[in-house]
Amino acid sequence: MRYSKEHKWATRQRIIEAAGRRFKADGIDGSGVAVLMADVGLTNGAFYTHFDSKDDLVATAVAHELDEQRKGAAEFPPDQAGVERLVREYLSVEHRDDPEHGCPSAALLDEIGRRPDATKQAYTDGVLAFIGEFAARRAPHDPQSAHAKSLSIYAAMVGTMQMSRALADRQLADDVLEQGIRNVLMLVRAPDEASD
Repeated sequence: MRYSKEHKWATRQRIIEAAGRRFKADGIDGSGVAVLMADVGLTNGAFYTHFDSKDDLVATAVAHELDEQRKGAAEFPPDQAGVERLVREYLSVEHRDDPEHGCPSAALLDEIGRRPDATKQAYTDGVLAFIGEFAARRAPHDPQSAHAKSLSIYAAMVGTMQMSRALADRQLADDVLEQGIRNVLMLVRAPDEASD
């Protein structure tokens, strides 16, 4: 049976979205092609109609997840209150306890560092786009000067989330999030340094 281009595109999108969730929940290496395809009700053979390899899917899914994160950041008001709300939602217990629907960086950063260059490039491009959006939220009149500090803020948020997820002591994990919120908000509220 021959499918239309729209059907093929929709199926590819379903695979990308399901893979993004599965990767964030189980890890890239913990998610085989058979499991990924079963998630969308397709066979392994159908996989190669849409992707050259698992690495191709990983790079595509990472780019998609970061783009979704960028779009989510764009929904917050471009002011101090909007940025602070974004930080609090990111460093929340709800986000920590639901990696499947959360930040791809917090869930996959260690694995992305060991992937081929195409995945690292997709990640780099996606993070830079997200940071651009985040900087525009922080400093709508001069996002360029806010870029470097926004990258540091994002790195602090990701590291805080990763540590909170790794701790066995629930109270300590919650405390890490609370302290992370305080630390990140101090960075957010401090004036940006002028670039040379």
